[in-house]
Amino acid sequence: MKQVPVNLSDRSYTVQIGTGIIQRTAELLADTPVAKRKRCAIISDDNVAPLHSAPVIASLTSAGIHVDLFTVPAGEASKSMDNVASLCSQMIQAGHDRQSFIIALGGGVVGDLAGFVAAIYYRGIPFVQIPTTIVSQVDSSVGGKTGVNAPEGKNLIGAFLQPATVIADVATLDTLGDREFNEGMAEAVKHAAIADPSLLDALLDLQRGDHPATEEIIARNVAIKARIVEADEKETAGTRAFLNFGHTIGHAIEAAAGYGNMFHGEAIALGIRAALYLSEKHAGLDPAFSQKVLAALQHFDLPLVLDDKPEFRDESLIPRLQRDKKSENGMPNFVLLKEPGSPVLSKFVTNTDITEAIEQLRSTY
Repeated sequence: MKQVPVNLSDRSYTVQIGTGIIQRTAELLADTPVAKRKRCAIISDDNVAPLHSAPVIASLTSAGIHVDLFTVPAGEASKSMDNVASLCSQMIQAGHDRQSFIIALGGGVVGDLAGFVAAIYYRGIPFVQIPTTIVSQVDSSVGGKTGVNAPEGKNLIGAFLQPATVIADVATLDTLGDREFNEGMAEAVKHAAIADPSLLDALLDLQRGDHPATEEIIARNVAIKARIVEADEKETAGTRAFLNFGHTIGHAIEAAAGYGNMFHGEAIALGIRAALYLSEKHAGLDPAFSQKVLAALQHFDLPLVLDDKPEFRDESLIPRLQRDKKSENGMPNFVLLKEPGSPVLSKFVTNTDITEAIEQLRSTY
């Protein structure tokens, strides 16, 4: 099992990565802030719970921990304030109090939702991440961002709460469909582009089902995310913003599609292509590196051309960009690459540039 530390003073924790390790959940909680707690609320979705909750519940129960399982419908639409209120009410009715802890068992949606519930339940209780998708294992389970969507945009309501630990079992990825597996790799490609260009070679060589190679790739991604979070936990110094490479236009596309109609990673792949275009134009990025990044996205069958649909017209996308939580005075800040592994934050991308980048996405790659 690989272990990657996230060093954040009294909020430090370890990301534990292995194959077949959720059967050891109680054991892996032994040295964490939840070790002595005897009541646990597992929050999952109706796809993941039937597949992966039994071994987690069995492990916890055998250690004398009372467990309640709460599920929400699978999909991005579940990241809502309505579900937050419902889950809090269910936990109260089941007898959970400030001595309980939460386990987020699922992908990024469940992690964000359950983490936000933990941040506000009884003014805050600890939680554990057990991510079961690529995107959650390489990215969203690490770093402490929790939250839900508003009708006006993605992740606009939330809080920072670092998990007590993260248990990333790559065996859970075997239950994903190909599309679900591939979409998560957009975040891995992003990490490679901004921090570890040699990771692109490992991604281009990866074959699904190779657990040791997958563990290594996840560990390298987590290490990238951990170092950035350590330097800028709450995105106040600017460096954590680098993790938004490809996300500014990507989030607008995802929101315009309607949450649940396009996978997060699929939208981010398109956003990465747009960010590479802007990086070449404004930061002098070598087009040869852009092509290697795009080849890695293609390796995982991720979309690089924006569909010609009404919801993706400029008049739909531009207002969403202006409402992006990273915007200032109605203008989004863009993360660009000046060279492989060297991101910069630019405030000089104009509306004309954005329109050009979106138009470029409509062209054949």
